[in-house]
Amino acid sequence: MLNVSEIFLSIQGESAQSGRPCSFVRLFGCNLRCVWCDTKYARGDGAGGAPSPMPVPAIVAAVEKLYADAGTPPGAAPVRRLVEITGGEPLLQRETAALCAGFLDLGYEVMLETNGSLDIGAIPAGVRRVVDVKCPGSGEEGSFFADNIGRLRAGDELKFVLASIGDAVWAAEFCARRGLAARCPIIFSPSAPSLPYRTLAEWMVKTRPAGVRLGIQLHKAIWGDRRGV
Repeated sequence: MLNVSEIFLSIQGESAQSGRPCSFVRLFGCNLRCVWCDTKYARGDGAGGAPSPMPVPAIVAAVEKLYADAGTPPGAAPVRRLVEITGGEPLLQRETAALCAGFLDLGYEVMLETNGSLDIGAIPAGVRRVVDVKCPGSGEEGSFFADNIGRLRAGDELKFVLASIGDAVWAAEFCARRGLAARCPIIFSPSAPSLPYRTLAEWMVKTRPAGVRLGIQLHKAIWGDRRGV
């Protein structure tokens, strides 16, 4: 059984897979309290209602129904379905690995986004893990589980949400000291409006941090700061 906040179909908005249609399973509960958090309703602190307990097969079936309802355009070849398991913090719930395995068994591309504070080692091979590293501006600097660096695979991603150029400098130094550009893609994601997209983009053009790409929240650029998109 897993505590679920919401399940929906949208566009992948903040990873190296940005722009692809993607279903999302947002799990309920988080062990961190980032200053810029935009999913407080999933934190389990009274900000967004109660979770919905669901067994793994029911969650998989709900996602399958989303894709079935969306249908396939006439003449289009079926494409491999993409699902992201996110939160809150999905690794707080012990059946998250089983949920990943359930989607993998059906041929899904599976992504899991984690705040980086917990061990990612139990997540099955074949899952693309998007691992956050909390910068000073998050209020949760120091929460990163250091052993996760050694557990990164080529298909994984590291993400830094930045509240200022100071955070960007900190993140670039964090990556450079550990040679992370050679390990996996690195995403710098500005927390607007405290760090405007253009400000970070111009800093990146000037400094060219190794292996880093800019990642804006594409879904917000399209639909605004709404839940379920």
